[in-house]
Amino acid sequence: MNILINETRIEKRLDEMAKQIDKDYEGKEIILVGILKGSVVFMVELAKRLKTKVQFEFIEVSSYEGTESTGKIKIKKDLQSDIEGKDVLIVEDIIDTGNTLSYLKEYFQEKNPNSLKIATLLSKPSRRIKELEVEYIGFKIEDKFVIGYGLDYNQKYRNLPYIGYIEDGDEI
Repeated sequence: MNILINETRIEKRLDEMAKQIDKDYEGKEIILVGILKGSVVFMVELAKRLKTKVQFEFIEVSSYEGTESTGKIKIKKDLQSDIEGKDVLIVEDIIDTGNTLSYLKEYFQEKNPNSLKIATLLSKPSRRIKELEVEYIGFKIEDKFVIGYGLDYNQKYRNLPYIGYIEDGDEI
C-alpha cells in the first residue's frame, strides 16, 4: 500500500475546513448530506470539528463497478427529510468526473433548499468531465485509484486512517 495523504495531514486539513464552514454558516443550522458509503468517515470527522449546529442526512447513489465509473447514476437510497428552505452541505469523499455531483446538485436544487454547497475530501481535477463549483476541497490529487478514509476497493479498506493508492499491478 502506498500512502498518499497521512492521518496527520488529513486531521489538520479537516480542522481548517471546519473553521471555514463555521465562518460561512455562522448563526445557521446546516444539513450535512453524506453520499453513502464513501463519505461517512469524512462526514463524521468533519462534523465532530464543527461548532455549527448540524443534522445528518444520507443519500446512496452508485456509478462505479470495481475501479471504473459506469457513467450512469442510480439513486439507491433517497433523503428521508425535506430540505426545502434549509441550508444543505453535500459531503462527498471524492469528486472524479463530476457526473455524480452534477446530477445530485441538480436533483437537490429541485427540492428548493435555501442554500446548497459541496464539501469533498478529495478532488481529481484532471478527470473532470462536468465542471461544478465546489466550495470546500480537502485535497486536490492526481489521477490515482485511492482507498482508505472511507474510500474503498470492492467495499474493502474504508477503515484505513490514511489515504493510500493502488498502482497497476499492485496486489491488495
